Amino acid sequence: MSEHASLLQRHRAVMPSWLALNYGRPIELVGGKGSRVTDAEGTTYLDFFVGILTNMIGYDVPEVREAVERQLATGVVHTSTAYLLRGQVELAEKIARLSGIPDAKVFFTNSGTEANETALLLATYARRTDQVLAMRQSYHGRSFGAVGVTSNRAWKNNSYSPLNTHFLHGADRHLPQFRGMSDAEYIEACVADLRHVLATATGGDVAALIAEPIQGVGGFTAAPDGLFAAYKEVLDEQGILFISDEVQTGWGRTGDSFFGIGNHGVTPDAMTFAKGLGNGFAIGGVVARGDLMDGLHAVGLATFGGNPISTAAANATLDYVLDHDLQANARRQGATIIGGLKEAAPRFPFVREVRGRGLMFAIEFADPETGAPSPELATAVMEATRERGLLVGKGGLYGNTVRMAPPLTLSDAEAAEGLAILIDSLETVNGAGK
Repeated sequence: MSEHASLLQRHRAVMPSWLALNYGRPIELVGGKGSRVTDAEGTTYLDFFVGILTNMIGYDVPEVREAVERQLATGVVHTSTAYLLRGQVELAEKIARLSGIPDAKVFFTNSGTEANETALLLATYARRTDQVLAMRQSYHGRSFGAVGVTSNRAWKNNSYSPLNTHFLHGADRHLPQFRGMSDAEYIEACVADLRHVLATATGGDVAALIAEPIQGVGGFTAAPDGLFAAYKEVLDEQGILFISDEVQTGWGRTGDSFFGIGNHGVTPDAMTFAKGLGNGFAIGGVVARGDLMDGLHAVGLATFGGNPISTAAANATLDYVLDHDLQANARRQGATIIGGLKEAAPRFPFVREVRGRGLMFAIEFADPETGAPSPELATAVMEATRERGLLVGKGGLYGNTVRMAPPLTLSDAEAAEGLAILIDSLETVNGAGK
Protein backbone atom coordinates (compact mmCIF):
# COMPACT_ATOMS: atom_id res chain seq x y z
CA MET A 1 0.00 0.00 0.00
CA SER A 2 1.34 3.43 -0.91
CA GLU A 3 1.96 6.07 1.75
CA HIS A 4 -0.90 8.13 0.27
CA ALA A 5 -3.33 5.21 0.39
CA SER A 6 -2.25 4.40 3.93
CA LEU A 7 -2.88 7.96 5.13
CA LEU A 8 -6.32 8.00 3.50
CA GLN A 9 -7.18 4.68 5.17
CA ARG A 10 -6.04 6.00 8.55
CA HIS A 11 -8.08 9.17 8.03
CA ARG A 12 -11.24 7.19 7.34
CA ALA A 13 -10.66 4.99 10.38
CA VAL A 14 -10.46 7.82 12.93
CA MET A 15 -12.22 10.83 11.33
CA PRO A 16 -16.03 11.16 11.02
CA SER A 17 -17.55 10.02 7.75
CA TRP A 18 -19.19 13.43 7.25
CA LEU A 19 -15.80 15.20 7.22
CA ALA A 20 -15.67 15.69 3.46
CA LEU A 21 -12.47 15.53 1.41
CA ASN A 22 -12.08 17.20 -1.96
CA TYR A 23 -11.47 15.09 -5.08
CA GLY A 24 -11.94 11.44 -5.88
CA ARG A 25 -8.32 10.95 -4.88
CA PRO A 26 -7.77 13.35 -1.95
CA ILE A 27 -4.44 15.13 -1.72
CA GLU A 28 -2.11 15.95 1.17
CA LEU A 29 -0.61 19.42 0.94
CA VAL A 30 2.90 19.65 2.42
CA GLY A 31 4.33 22.92 1.09
CA GLY A 32 3.34 26.37 -0.10
CA LYS A 33 4.81 29.58 -1.47
CA GLY A 34 2.93 32.58 -2.75
CA SER A 35 -0.17 31.43 -4.62
CA ARG A 36 0.99 27.83 -5.01
CA VAL A 37 0.95 24.66 -2.93
CA THR A 38 2.70 21.30 -3.32
CA ASP A 39 1.29 17.91 -2.40
CA ALA A 40 3.06 14.94 -0.82
CA GLU A 41 3.76 13.44 -4.23
CA GLY A 42 5.53 16.57 -5.50
CA THR A 43 2.77 18.01 -7.67
CA THR A 44 2.44 21.81 -7.50
CA TYR A 45 -0.88 23.60 -7.90
CA LEU A 46 -2.04 27.18 -8.35
CA ASP A 47 -4.44 27.57 -5.40
CA PHE A 48 -7.72 29.34 -6.12
CA PHE A 49 -9.38 28.29 -2.84
CA VAL A 50 -6.60 28.92 -0.25
CA GLY A 51 -7.90 26.85 2.63
CA ILE A 52 -11.49 28.03 2.07
CA LEU A 53 -10.56 31.72 1.73
CA THR A 54 -8.20 31.59 4.73
CA ASN A 55 -4.64 31.96 3.37
CA MET A 56 -5.73 35.37 2.18
CA ILE A 57 -2.34 36.76 1.15
CA GLY A 58 -0.83 33.44 0.08
CA TYR A 59 1.65 31.04 1.60
CA ASP A 60 4.94 31.62 3.41
CA VAL A 61 4.60 35.40 3.54
CA PRO A 62 7.78 36.75 5.18
CA GLU A 63 6.03 39.59 7.02
CA VAL A 64 3.56 37.20 8.66
CA ARG A 65 6.13 34.50 9.39
CA GLU A 66 8.54 37.00 10.96
CA ALA A 67 5.81 38.54 13.13
CA VAL A 68 4.90 35.11 14.48
CA GLU A 69 8.55 34.22 15.02
CA ARG A 70 9.11 37.43 16.99
CA GLN A 71 6.22 36.55 19.28
CA LEU A 72 7.42 32.95 19.68
CA ALA A 73 10.84 34.24 20.64
CA THR A 74 9.34 36.01 23.66
CA GLY A 75 8.25 32.64 25.05
CA VAL A 76 4.70 33.94 25.49
CA VAL A 77 2.56 31.78 23.24
CA HIS A 78 -0.56 32.18 25.35
CA THR A 79 -1.81 34.10 28.38
CA SER A 80 -5.62 34.42 27.86
CA THR A 81 -7.73 37.57 28.02
CA ALA A 82 -7.28 37.76 31.79
CA TYR A 83 -4.16 39.82 31.03
CA LEU A 84 -3.49 42.85 28.86
CA LEU A 85 -2.52 41.79 25.34
CA ARG A 86 -0.81 44.56 23.39
CA GLY A 87 -1.21 42.87 20.01
CA GLN A 88 -4.91 42.29 20.65
CA VAL A 89 -5.50 45.94 21.55
CA GLU A 90 -3.59 47.13 18.48
CA LEU A 91 -5.56 44.83 16.20
CA ALA A 92 -8.88 45.86 17.75
CA GLU A 93 -8.02 49.52 17.19
CA LYS A 94 -7.39 48.88 13.49
CA ILE A 95 -10.57 46.86 12.99
CA ALA A 96 -12.73 49.35 14.89
CA ARG A 97 -11.39 52.16 12.70
CA LEU A 98 -11.85 50.25 9.45
CA SER A 99 -15.37 49.06 10.33
CA GLY A 100 -17.00 52.49 10.13
CA ILE A 101 -19.24 51.50 13.05
CA PRO A 102 -19.64 54.39 15.53
CA ASP A 103 -17.85 53.93 18.89
CA ALA A 104 -16.95 50.39 17.86
CA LYS A 105 -15.57 47.73 20.17
CA VAL A 106 -14.11 44.34 19.23
CA PHE A 107 -14.29 40.87 20.79
CA PHE A 108 -12.00 38.15 19.43
CA THR A 109 -12.93 34.50 18.97
CA ASN A 110 -11.37 31.40 17.42
CA SER A 111 -13.54 31.10 14.30
CA GLY A 112 -16.36 32.53 12.23
CA THR A 113 -18.83 30.14 13.80
CA GLU A 114 -17.97 31.41 17.27
CA ALA A 115 -18.05 35.01 16.04
CA ASN A 116 -21.59 34.56 14.74
CA GLU A 117 -22.65 32.93 18.00
CA THR A 118 -21.31 35.96 19.87
CA ALA A 119 -23.08 38.45 17.61
CA LEU A 120 -26.36 36.59 18.00
CA LEU A 121 -25.90 36.59 21.78
CA LEU A 122 -25.35 40.36 21.77
CA ALA A 123 -28.45 40.97 19.65
CA THR A 124 -30.85 38.62 21.42
CA TYR A 125 -29.72 39.92 24.82
CA ALA A 126 -30.09 43.56 23.79
CA ARG A 127 -33.54 43.01 22.30
CA ARG A 128 -34.72 40.46 24.93
CA THR A 129 -36.05 38.06 22.29
CA ASP A 130 -35.03 34.82 20.59
CA GLN A 131 -36.52 35.85 17.24
CA VAL A 132 -34.07 36.52 14.42
CA LEU A 133 -34.14 36.98 10.67
CA ALA A 134 -31.73 35.33 8.25
CA MET A 135 -31.42 34.81 4.52
CA ARG A 136 -32.46 31.81 2.47
CA GLN A 137 -29.47 29.75 1.24
CA SER A 138 -27.31 31.17 4.03
CA TYR A 139 -24.52 29.49 6.00
CA HIS A 140 -23.23 30.88 9.31
CA GLY A 141 -21.38 27.95 10.91
CA ARG A 142 -21.71 24.44 12.29
CA SER A 143 -22.57 25.10 15.97
CA PHE A 144 -26.02 24.84 17.51
CA GLY A 145 -26.99 28.50 17.23
CA ALA A 146 -25.22 29.10 13.91
CA VAL A 147 -27.02 26.15 12.32
CA GLY A 148 -30.27 27.72 13.47
CA VAL A 149 -29.67 30.70 11.15
CA THR A 150 -28.30 28.53 8.32
CA SER A 151 -30.70 27.95 5.44
CA ASN A 152 -29.16 25.13 3.44
CA ARG A 153 -30.43 21.62 4.13
CA ALA A 154 -27.11 20.03 3.20
CA TRP A 155 -25.56 21.70 6.26
CA LYS A 156 -28.37 21.17 8.80
CA ASN A 157 -28.53 17.97 10.83
CA ASN A 158 -31.73 18.85 12.66
CA SER A 159 -34.27 21.61 13.15
CA TYR A 160 -33.53 22.15 16.85
CA SER A 161 -32.28 25.63 17.66
CA PRO A 162 -32.07 28.10 20.54
CA LEU A 163 -33.36 30.69 18.05
CA ASN A 164 -36.73 31.30 16.44
CA THR A 165 -35.59 32.07 12.90
CA HIS A 166 -37.51 33.44 9.92
CA PHE A 167 -35.82 33.36 6.51
CA LEU A 168 -35.98 36.10 3.89
CA HIS A 169 -35.53 36.37 0.14
CA GLY A 170 -32.64 38.28 -1.35
CA ALA A 171 -30.24 35.88 -3.07
CA ASP A 172 -32.73 33.62 -4.84
CA ARG A 173 -33.55 35.38 -8.08
CA HIS A 174 -33.53 32.03 -9.87
CA LEU A 175 -36.97 31.29 -8.42
CA PRO A 176 -39.85 31.58 -10.92
CA GLN A 177 -41.60 34.43 -9.09
CA PHE A 178 -38.52 36.65 -9.44
CA ARG A 179 -37.29 35.84 -12.94
CA GLY A 180 -37.11 38.77 -15.30
CA MET A 181 -37.25 41.36 -12.54
CA SER A 182 -34.89 44.32 -12.56
CA ASP A 183 -32.79 44.96 -9.47
CA ALA A 184 -35.22 47.65 -8.33
CA GLU A 185 -38.25 45.41 -8.83
CA TYR A 186 -36.60 42.52 -6.99
CA ILE A 187 -35.61 44.74 -4.06
CA GLU A 188 -39.16 46.08 -3.89
CA ALA A 189 -40.56 42.53 -3.83
CA CYS A 190 -38.11 41.44 -1.13
CA VAL A 191 -38.88 44.44 1.07
CA ALA A 192 -42.62 43.77 0.72
CA ASP A 193 -41.97 40.17 1.79
CA LEU A 194 -39.92 41.36 4.79
CA ARG A 195 -42.81 43.54 5.93
CA HIS A 196 -45.18 40.60 5.47
CA VAL A 197 -42.92 38.26 7.48
CA LEU A 198 -42.75 40.78 10.31
CA ALA A 199 -46.53 41.18 10.26
CA THR A 200 -47.42 37.49 10.04
CA ALA A 201 -44.64 35.18 11.17
CA THR A 202 -43.07 36.98 14.11
CA GLY A 203 -44.40 37.58 17.60
CA GLY A 204 -43.55 41.25 17.61
CA ASP A 205 -40.04 41.90 18.85
CA VAL A 206 -37.23 40.65 16.60
CA ALA A 207 -33.58 40.77 17.65
CA ALA A 208 -31.67 41.06 14.40
CA LEU A 209 -31.16 40.22 10.77
CA ILE A 210 -27.92 38.33 10.13
CA ALA A 211 -26.81 38.18 6.51
CA GLU A 212 -23.80 37.48 4.31
CA PRO A 213 -23.24 40.23 1.69
CA ILE A 214 -22.15 37.38 -0.61
CA GLN A 215 -23.21 33.90 0.43
CA GLY A 216 -20.14 31.69 0.78
CA VAL A 217 -21.30 28.09 1.04
CA GLY A 218 -24.34 29.22 -0.95
CA GLY A 219 -22.11 29.37 -4.01
CA PHE A 220 -21.22 33.08 -3.98
CA THR A 221 -24.80 34.13 -4.66
CA ALA A 222 -25.50 37.73 -3.69
CA ALA A 223 -28.28 40.21 -3.17
CA PRO A 224 -28.36 43.15 -5.58
CA ASP A 225 -26.60 46.26 -4.31
CA GLY A 226 -28.92 48.30 -2.12
CA LEU A 227 -31.09 45.46 -0.84
CA PHE A 228 -29.68 45.56 2.68
CA ALA A 229 -30.00 49.33 2.83
CA ALA A 230 -33.67 48.91 1.91
CA TYR A 231 -34.02 46.15 4.50
CA LYS A 232 -32.38 48.30 7.16
CA GLU A 233 -34.91 51.08 6.65
CA VAL A 234 -37.60 48.59 7.65
CA LEU A 235 -35.54 47.13 10.48
CA ASP A 236 -34.85 50.59 11.92
CA GLU A 237 -38.58 51.26 12.16
CA GLN A 238 -38.79 48.51 14.78
CA GLY A 239 -35.33 48.78 16.35
CA ILE A 240 -34.20 45.49 14.82
CA LEU A 241 -30.40 45.18 14.65
CA PHE A 242 -28.41 44.27 11.54
CA ILE A 243 -25.42 41.89 11.66
CA SER A 244 -23.24 41.57 8.55
CA ASP A 245 -21.42 38.22 8.37
CA GLU A 246 -18.10 39.23 6.79
CA VAL A 247 -16.31 35.93 7.47
CA GLN A 248 -15.74 35.41 3.75
CA THR A 249 -16.29 38.89 2.32
CA GLY A 250 -14.04 40.99 4.55
CA TRP A 251 -10.62 42.63 4.14
CA GLY A 252 -11.03 43.90 0.56
CA ARG A 253 -11.75 40.57 -1.11
CA THR A 254 -14.72 41.86 -3.10
CA GLY A 255 -12.58 44.62 -4.59
CA ASP A 256 -15.24 47.32 -4.54
CA SER A 257 -15.32 47.77 -0.76
CA PHE A 258 -13.23 46.74 2.22
CA PHE A 259 -16.18 44.90 3.78
CA GLY A 260 -18.81 43.30 1.58
CA ILE A 261 -21.65 45.29 3.08
CA GLY A 262 -20.07 48.47 1.75
CA ASN A 263 -21.61 47.83 -1.65
CA HIS A 264 -25.05 48.30 -0.10
CA GLY A 265 -24.34 51.75 1.28
CA VAL A 266 -25.23 50.82 4.84
CA THR A 267 -23.39 50.55 8.15
CA PRO A 268 -24.43 47.50 10.21
CA ASP A 269 -24.76 47.43 13.99
CA ALA A 270 -22.25 44.57 14.10
CA MET A 271 -19.96 42.68 11.76
CA THR A 272 -18.44 39.25 12.24
CA PHE A 273 -15.08 38.27 10.76
CA ALA A 274 -12.58 35.37 10.66
CA LYS A 275 -10.88 33.29 7.95
CA GLY A 276 -8.40 35.46 6.04
CA LEU A 277 -7.53 37.85 8.87
CA GLY A 278 -4.87 35.53 10.34
CA ASN A 279 -3.70 34.20 6.96
CA GLY A 280 -4.01 30.66 8.26
CA PHE A 281 -3.76 31.32 12.00
CA ALA A 282 -7.05 30.81 13.82
CA ILE A 283 -8.79 34.06 14.66
CA GLY A 284 -12.28 35.49 14.37
CA GLY A 285 -14.35 38.10 16.11
CA VAL A 286 -17.13 40.65 16.28
CA VAL A 287 -16.91 44.40 15.84
CA ALA A 288 -20.02 46.16 17.08
CA ARG A 289 -21.40 49.38 18.45
CA GLY A 290 -19.90 50.01 21.86
CA ASP A 291 -23.25 50.11 23.65
CA LEU A 292 -24.23 46.81 22.07
CA MET A 293 -20.93 45.13 22.95
CA ASP A 294 -20.97 46.46 26.51
CA GLY A 295 -24.58 45.46 27.10
CA LEU A 296 -23.99 41.95 28.48
CA HIS A 297 -24.19 41.77 32.27
CA ALA A 298 -22.30 38.49 32.84
CA VAL A 299 -18.52 38.16 32.94
CA GLY A 300 -16.98 36.87 29.72
CA LEU A 301 -13.65 35.87 28.26
CA ALA A 302 -12.09 33.93 25.40
CA THR A 303 -9.40 31.47 26.43
CA PHE A 304 -7.79 31.28 23.01
CA GLY A 305 -9.58 34.11 21.16
CA GLY A 306 -7.10 36.76 20.06
CA ASN A 307 -4.10 35.03 21.61
CA PRO A 308 -0.60 36.54 21.13
CA ILE A 309 0.36 34.28 18.22
CA SER A 310 -2.85 34.72 16.22
CA THR A 311 -2.94 38.48 16.76
CA ALA A 312 0.70 38.80 15.70
CA ALA A 313 -0.21 37.04 12.45
CA ALA A 314 -3.41 39.06 12.04
CA ASN A 315 -1.73 42.42 12.63
CA ALA A 316 0.93 41.57 10.05
CA THR A 317 -1.69 40.31 7.57
CA LEU A 318 -3.95 43.32 7.90
CA ASP A 319 -1.00 45.71 7.60
CA TYR A 320 0.12 43.87 4.46
CA VAL A 321 -3.34 44.14 2.90
CA LEU A 322 -3.47 47.88 3.58
CA ASP A 323 0.15 48.69 2.71
CA HIS A 324 -0.08 46.89 -0.64
CA ASP A 325 -3.63 48.03 -1.48
CA LEU A 326 -4.74 44.46 -2.07
CA GLN A 327 -8.35 45.58 -2.35
CA ALA A 328 -7.43 47.28 -5.63
CA ASN A 329 -5.57 44.17 -6.76
CA ALA A 330 -8.64 42.04 -5.99
CA ARG A 331 -10.77 44.36 -8.09
CA ARG A 332 -8.31 44.28 -11.02
CA GLN A 333 -7.58 40.55 -11.07
CA GLY A 334 -11.21 39.67 -10.44
CA ALA A 335 -12.29 41.76 -13.41
CA THR A 336 -9.83 39.85 -15.60
CA ILE A 337 -10.98 36.41 -14.52
CA ILE A 338 -14.72 37.07 -14.22
CA GLY A 339 -14.71 38.95 -17.51
CA GLY A 340 -12.87 36.12 -19.25
CA LEU A 341 -15.23 33.48 -17.86
CA LYS A 342 -18.31 35.46 -18.86
CA GLU A 343 -16.93 35.90 -22.37
CA ALA A 344 -16.31 32.15 -22.68
CA ALA A 345 -19.51 30.98 -20.97
CA PRO A 346 -21.82 31.05 -24.06
CA ARG A 347 -19.69 28.28 -25.61
CA PHE A 348 -20.66 25.88 -22.81
CA PRO A 349 -24.35 24.94 -22.64
CA PHE A 350 -23.98 23.52 -19.14
CA VAL A 351 -22.80 26.81 -17.61
CA ARG A 352 -25.86 28.40 -16.03
CA GLU A 353 -24.13 31.47 -14.62
CA VAL A 354 -20.77 33.09 -13.98
CA ARG A 355 -20.95 35.44 -11.00
CA GLY A 356 -18.78 37.14 -8.45
CA ARG A 357 -17.05 40.26 -7.28
CA GLY A 358 -13.33 40.88 -6.98
CA LEU A 359 -11.47 37.70 -6.07
CA MET A 360 -14.64 35.89 -5.05
CA PHE A 361 -16.28 34.26 -8.07
CA ALA A 362 -18.12 31.14 -9.14
CA ILE A 363 -19.44 29.08 -12.04
CA GLU A 364 -22.84 27.41 -11.64
CA PHE A 365 -23.66 24.28 -13.67
CA ALA A 366 -26.92 22.84 -14.93
CA ASP A 367 -27.91 19.94 -17.12
CA PRO A 368 -28.11 21.41 -20.65
CA GLU A 369 -31.14 19.26 -21.51
CA THR A 370 -33.32 19.67 -18.40
CA GLY A 371 -31.89 22.81 -16.80
CA ALA A 372 -31.68 20.96 -13.48
CA PRO A 373 -28.77 21.78 -11.15
CA SER A 374 -25.85 19.44 -11.86
CA PRO A 375 -23.44 18.68 -9.01
CA GLU A 376 -21.94 16.01 -11.29
CA LEU A 377 -20.76 18.64 -13.76
CA ALA A 378 -19.31 20.75 -10.94
CA THR A 379 -17.39 17.71 -9.72
CA ALA A 380 -16.15 16.95 -13.22
CA VAL A 381 -14.84 20.51 -13.62
CA MET A 382 -13.15 20.33 -10.20
CA GLU A 383 -11.35 17.16 -11.22
CA ALA A 384 -10.38 18.62 -14.60
CA THR A 385 -8.86 21.74 -13.00
CA ARG A 386 -6.95 19.65 -10.49
CA GLU A 387 -5.47 17.54 -13.30
CA ARG A 388 -4.25 20.77 -14.91
CA GLY A 389 -2.71 22.15 -11.73
CA LEU A 390 -5.47 24.36 -10.29
CA LEU A 391 -7.30 23.88 -6.97
CA VAL A 392 -10.86 25.20 -6.65
CA GLY A 393 -13.79 24.74 -4.26
CA LYS A 394 -17.40 23.65 -4.49
CA GLY A 395 -20.66 24.97 -3.08
CA GLY A 396 -24.14 26.13 -3.93
CA LEU A 397 -27.52 25.13 -2.56
CA TYR A 398 -27.46 22.02 -4.76
CA GLY A 399 -23.69 21.46 -4.80
CA ASN A 400 -23.59 22.49 -8.45
CA THR A 401 -21.26 25.45 -8.20
CA VAL A 402 -17.47 25.68 -8.46
CA ARG A 403 -16.41 28.60 -6.28
CA MET A 404 -13.02 30.28 -6.18
CA ALA A 405 -11.26 32.86 -4.01
CA PRO A 406 -7.55 33.17 -4.90
CA PRO A 407 -5.06 35.00 -2.68
CA LEU A 408 -5.45 38.77 -2.75
CA THR A 409 -1.81 38.87 -3.87
CA LEU A 410 -2.60 37.09 -7.17
CA SER A 411 -0.42 38.43 -9.99
CA ASP A 412 -1.45 39.30 -13.54
CA ALA A 413 0.34 36.20 -14.84
CA GLU A 414 -1.33 33.93 -12.26
CA ALA A 415 -4.77 35.36 -13.04
CA ALA A 416 -4.21 34.66 -16.74
CA GLU A 417 -2.91 31.17 -15.97
CA GLY A 418 -5.88 30.31 -13.78
CA LEU A 419 -8.35 31.64 -16.33
CA ALA A 420 -6.75 29.57 -19.08
CA ILE A 421 -6.93 26.39 -16.97
CA LEU A 422 -10.58 27.04 -16.14
CA ILE A 423 -11.54 27.52 -19.78
CA ASP A 424 -9.52 24.48 -20.86
CA SER A 425 -11.25 22.41 -18.17
CA LEU A 426 -14.67 23.58 -19.36
CA GLU A 427 -13.69 22.63 -22.91
CA THR A 428 -12.68 19.15 -21.73
CA VAL A 429 -15.89 18.54 -19.77
CA ASN A 430 -17.94 19.89 -22.66
CA GLY A 431 -16.20 17.51 -25.07
CA ALA A 432 -16.68 14.55 -22.75
CA GLY A 433 -20.42 15.18 -22.67
CA LYS A 434 -20.87 15.00 -26.42
